[in-house]
Amino acid sequence: MIIGLICAALYVAAAGVVASRLFHQQGPQPKVYAVLAGAALALHFFMLSDSIFVEPGQNMSMSNVASLIAWLIVLTMTAASFILPNAILLPVVFGFAAIIVLLSLFVPDSYIMNIEVQPALLTHITLALFAYGCLIIAMLYALQLSYINVRLKQKTASLLQSSLPPLMAVEQIFFKLLLTGTVLLTLSLVSGFAFLENMFATEQAHKTVFSLIAWVVYVVDMSSNYVVPM
Repeated sequence: MIIGLICAALYVAAAGVVASRLFHQQGPQPKVYAVLAGAALALHFFMLSDSIFVEPGQNMSMSNVASLIAWLIVLTMTAASFILPNAILLPVVFGFAAIIVLLSLFVPDSYIMNIEVQPALLTHITLALFAYGCLIIAMLYALQLSYINVRLKQKTASLLQSSLPPLMAVEQIFFKLLLTGTVLLTLSLVSGFAFLENMFATEQAHKTVFSLIAWVVYVVDMSSNYVVPM
């Protein structure tokens, strides 16, 4: 409990550090938020190891899966912040991770699996986790793209003095992430239908249907982008 609260507090502190200098000409200070986020990631990883790897198998509950995806997103976005223009997204990412950590503390859940005896299931879950993480990051870039577009239409001088990245750079990153996430989601669905027998079982049917709907939406979006470029 204490470790979880400290982890959430570190995420919130990292979000505050970034947000406080978001529109400063020099932008946020990477070393400061990286140290805070790194400490939070370490504690978060310890929590995940303790909650997922239990005696009967692996606890792949909804809260643990959400927490694992949040950890992957924070790790990816923090590392990418040193080479990609994503500072405006970091407060959202850190804040989201803090909320997920707190939810996992106060809303415990359990769904025990034995992944080590089902390598096909491990492949399917790994692909799904990376697909969801990549597509969530793409969604964040879409929000950033929309925000910058609105600011450009306002033609305010503060935009030129802020650390916001160029619109085209964000757009290129967004479509690369969307393409990567769609490919990973496709591979995840293919592996599920190829190796698993219960994709449409009562307890799994809703996940499969929603995943297929999401896949259709992403494929149509990607196709429209290549047919009618933005």
